[in-house]
Amino acid sequence: MTQQLKQDITLLGGIGQLSTTLLGTGLFMIPAIAANLAGTWSLWAWLILFIAICPIALTFAILGQRYPNAGGTAYFVRQAFNPKTERSVAWLFLSVLPVGLPAAITLAGGFGHALLPNFLSHGIGFLNGHYLAELLTIVLILTITLMGSKSSSHFQTLIALSIFALVGVFFWQGHIGLDDISMPSLNSSAILPIGTALAVMFWCFVGIEAFTHMGEEFKNPQRDFPIAIILGCFVAGFIYWACSVVILKFHAFEPNISAHSSIPWLSEQLLGNKLAAVITVIGYFACFASINLYTQSMIRLVWSQARDYKPSSRLTHLSKRGVPTTATYAVAVVLFLSITFGHLTNLDLETLVKLANSVFVLLYLLAMLSAYRLLTGWAKYLAGFSTLLCSVVFLCLGWSMLYAISIFAVLILPWGKWLKKGKPSLSNTP
Repeated sequence: MTQQLKQDITLLGGIGQLSTTLLGTGLFMIPAIAANLAGTWSLWAWLILFIAICPIALTFAILGQRYPNAGGTAYFVRQAFNPKTERSVAWLFLSVLPVGLPAAITLAGGFGHALLPNFLSHGIGFLNGHYLAELLTIVLILTITLMGSKSSSHFQTLIALSIFALVGVFFWQGHIGLDDISMPSLNSSAILPIGTALAVMFWCFVGIEAFTHMGEEFKNPQRDFPIAIILGCFVAGFIYWACSVVILKFHAFEPNISAHSSIPWLSEQLLGNKLAAVITVIGYFACFASINLYTQSMIRLVWSQARDYKPSSRLTHLSKRGVPTTATYAVAVVLFLSITFGHLTNLDLETLVKLANSVFVLLYLLAMLSAYRLLTGWAKYLAGFSTLLCSVVFLCLGWSMLYAISIFAVLILPWGKWLKKGKPSLSNTP
């Protein structure tokens, strides 16, 4: 009998999961970076980005509505192409696990370290404080995952509401008026700064492809999944834009303030030191929300691949709460080994994030190509336009796109056929 994940995710829970994933670490860095690159024109950049991401998000929404499956993009590719390409895409997505997620966990650990009690902040034995905070983050992810998708979606909805409240308080205490939210005039000199800012800001909407892995767990995927994607993107886009308005008014960006310090600095200026701990908690859980969904999406991808190709494997086992327990522990072990290796070797996390992002954009592109083959009517034209947009973004990545192309090329090669040809036939054996 084919095992199925529990359908526990509601519309509100889906919106909370996606919006917090898109905000993630980006809220605490990207608006300040965009303001530094484009000044007040960054408000136009956010609007342009949101308009550009809408067709891509809508295409994902239609795919998830018509093909709800824990395999996500890999499943879409199988429907459009073949199982061989599906497995290559699945491994391509999983290749982010040892590089992208550890980098995000390290960023979350920076906030988490500040929350540790004094006797733990300096570490225990050979475990320094930052490494201990990262380990505790993995334990928290493991705990929430084992509680089930319903608990996870409720938790991330609370995080989304907290972030929304924080930006609302900034608006109120910062006395934001009509003059502050008016869009600046555009001219030819704005093209380059806006383009440069957009190249950075696109990463704020990387996460939709991971959300597609949760489509099978919606109570009503045909109705709620596409609405959750559209509203989740709208909520995240609005919060990014609103945060940028406050940052621009108070000049909370370089060279005045470093990008990662912009939100804490604003909090201190507008609210005083009393809420410093609250900001740290929100910062930690905003980072955590993004890591949590990506971890869960990878767990479900591992489980779906085992369910489809090795149904007798232990990886297909589900707990009473409908959680792929063995797959969860397997992913947690890889995360542990990856962050440990990173600490031992002092890897350049910024480079690793760039390489991981190239994989994400390639996944977007492959999903849009699949949609173009699968969909009909106006949806097919939408998918074609989205494919063009993703192609432009992929080319803008420069040298880092070679990383994703190289991995996918190696995965798609017919290694099985070559190995069979290389083996001597039994009939020819003396």
